[in-house]
Amino acid sequence: MFKLWSTILKDVRILTRDQLGLIFMFVMPIVLAVVITAVQNSTFEMLNTNTVPMLICNRDTGEAGKQMEAAITKVGMFDLKQVTPNVTDKEISDRMHAKDAVIAIIIPADFTQKLKQKSDATAKKALHSFGMQTESARIDTGSVQPITLLYHPVLQESFRHSIQGALRSALQVVQNKEVLKSIYFSLNETALPDSLEQDLMNSQVGINEIPVSRDGSRNIPNASQHNVPAWTVFAMFFVVISLGGSVVREKLNGSFIRLKTLPTNYLVALISKQLSYLFVTFVQAAVVFSIGIWLFPSMGLPKLNLPSDLTGVIIVTLICGWCAVSYAIMIGVFAKTQEQANGIGAVSIVLMAAVGGLLVPSFAMPDSFQVVMKMSPLHWCLEAYYGLFLEGGTLKDVIVNIIPLLGITLTIQLITIYGLKRKNLI
Repeated sequence: MFKLWSTILKDVRILTRDQLGLIFMFVMPIVLAVVITAVQNSTFEMLNTNTVPMLICNRDTGEAGKQMEAAITKVGMFDLKQVTPNVTDKEISDRMHAKDAVIAIIIPADFTQKLKQKSDATAKKALHSFGMQTESARIDTGSVQPITLLYHPVLQESFRHSIQGALRSALQVVQNKEVLKSIYFSLNETALPDSLEQDLMNSQVGINEIPVSRDGSRNIPNASQHNVPAWTVFAMFFVVISLGGSVVREKLNGSFIRLKTLPTNYLVALISKQLSYLFVTFVQAAVVFSIGIWLFPSMGLPKLNLPSDLTGVIIVTLICGWCAVSYAIMIGVFAKTQEQANGIGAVSIVLMAAVGGLLVPSFAMPDSFQVVMKMSPLHWCLEAYYGLFLEGGTLKDVIVNIIPLLGITLTIQLITIYGLKRKNLI
């Protein structure tokens, strides 16, 4: 025990002198958690607080154009900025390049007229199918000039699809309203009463959104719940910069050889490094979680809500940290120089994060990547944390994630021991 304690003190002294490694291990996760959470949270707020700037040029003088404007406003996603009808498409594009707005809508001049013709044809066809004596009409789907949507190239495809979906909903409301008016007039030869129109248009069935959770709670996970655990895992594995480099330095300066001449075993040194850096990874998680709980609210970011099973959080953190430390030691054992350890370690962690679900959600991964994803220890770390933070689970619920993670960790340990024996270091 004395030998182990002395070795731990030695590793702690080495660690405190590694200022660059400490920056990677503590400053980087804090910056990542704050920046990524702020960016994601601002995106959510953009969709929910009418802050998406939109230019709208209504060249139609009829009622349908006004209804389209009202329907877009009612969607609740956009901050509308009116553009006079005589403005050209080129001038609208120039305003978008000047960042006045990221999207623009142009309603064509004959929108009301063409939409009325199409609605009348649809109504006649519907009544004819009911056996009523009406003039058969064929719907010309190309008769209505499409609404033009201009978007700034900075918009990602997923965001454009969301905007298109909202605009299609608004357009569908206007079209349905015109068809209802036409059918009602054909049956009663009077205009559709406003009260009946409101009843028909506002009789949609509501949607009740309930997040799936294991504990039965209905708390909606926020951006902090998603990002803080993810980037904590990422930071844990970046101990490879300090720990991997430390192992390489000991190989190069002859520490391994000197240890073999002493009445001890290098396995004691390995256990010492694992315990020392396991404590470091635990402190990393504690620091980042504390910032999410106490500092995020003062920065205008959503507060991190800890799971009810704190014992599960501690155990998952220790197992994730052990896997990260084991991986760092393995890189150090096989790397020949400190530059190799830093380069290979950093690049491999980014790759494992990419395929493990930290950079791209695991459900969005193509089928060909599913097997590779499950080989990444960061995937199982993230799934275990998500089971606690997002799904409201307990330690029992995330055992299915912990067991593969322990298997990967033990495999890494065996590979490390094999590497040490192959190099005659133990």
